[in-house]
Amino acid sequence: MSRTALSILFSVLCLIGQANAQQSPRFRGAWIATVANIDWPDTIATPVQQQHTLETMLDSLQLLGVNAVIFQIRPTADALYRSEIEPWSHWLTGQQGRVASYDPLAFIIEAAHARSMELHAWINPYRVNIATMDTSVLCDEHLLRLHPEWFWQYGKQWYFNPALPQTREWLCSVVEDIVCRYDVDAIHMDDYFYPYPIAKTPLPDAEDFRKDSRGFENITDWRRDNVDRTIQAVHEVIRTTKPSVRFGISPFGIYKDGKGLTNYYDLYADVIKWVQEGWIDYVAPQLYWEIGRKNVDYEQLSHWWADAVHNANILHPDQPCRLYIGQAVYRLGGAKETQAWKTGNEIMRQIRLNATIDGIDGEIFYSTRPLLRNPQSIVDSLIAQPR
Repeated sequence: MSRTALSILFSVLCLIGQANAQQSPRFRGAWIATVANIDWPDTIATPVQQQHTLETMLDSLQLLGVNAVIFQIRPTADALYRSEIEPWSHWLTGQQGRVASYDPLAFIIEAAHARSMELHAWINPYRVNIATMDTSVLCDEHLLRLHPEWFWQYGKQWYFNPALPQTREWLCSVVEDIVCRYDVDAIHMDDYFYPYPIAKTPLPDAEDFRKDSRGFENITDWRRDNVDRTIQAVHEVIRTTKPSVRFGISPFGIYKDGKGLTNYYDLYADVIKWVQEGWIDYVAPQLYWEIGRKNVDYEQLSHWWADAVHNANILHPDQPCRLYIGQAVYRLGGAKETQAWKTGNEIMRQIRLNATIDGIDGEIFYSTRPLLRNPQSIVDSLIAQPR
């Protein structure tokens, strides 16, 4: 090849590299939580006011370099979008089943894409209510009313029974409906699989295990297999329906080893297996602790996740799972927080640390409302940060 040809090839490769760099900036996401109206919406606001608030949030997030919004659309087996199979959420309309005058998911997809931001549709797979939400608010069309045999109660909350094939089939129908009808960039689940344990309160599934153990001798392995089947089924329905849509999980920050709660032993979520199997496209562990915290040190955990995801990706290097870190913006400046959250800016410390760890591809902030309050000048710091 001549020197001129080599020069031309080098120039072309440089242009391709620059284009790819422009197309693939570091991931920076923000959760917009709708359960209990944590971030949005205000149910006493008019639809126009609700939409204006969403647009204002997106404009503000865009200034901070946020390029992906994780928007909660199914908080309690209900819908903040036009669904033919689940009722409108009371977190939107004030009364479950009351028809909304607009479609928040369609609205935010268009608004986010107009700002060159991704929209990830955030759903909860099993939860029917939260502890402060009495089931009396559930409308007659809610599935708990129609098929109570598909559910069980634990503490003050109701859940789809993870052991039932009906649960997986229903969830897949919900996901397929969303992916078919909406231009979402990803389906997203957070850390709520089997419920967080309540002291001295066993899960009510011993009879299910006895009836159909599927050859498992240990109920904990059987529970993990129940969740594995759910994740695999959702992965397959997304790939079959619209392969361009990604599937992401944001688990609790500790996988298996460590003192206290873990994904593997307490929530029965074998997250690393899901990465190894290629069932998820990104994982965003919630590392909601400070750098140097005893037993749950942010720095140690971030390195652990980077190594674990890298090793799991070896099994399918052509489609690596991306690693983003979930960060606790809500803790910044809190009156009851440890000193690390009150001195300087712990989140910026963590972002700078992330940039030094090979394999961490970005961050997600929990959540939007506390972020935009600018605690510890986080907004100013993000705006000033080169990108």
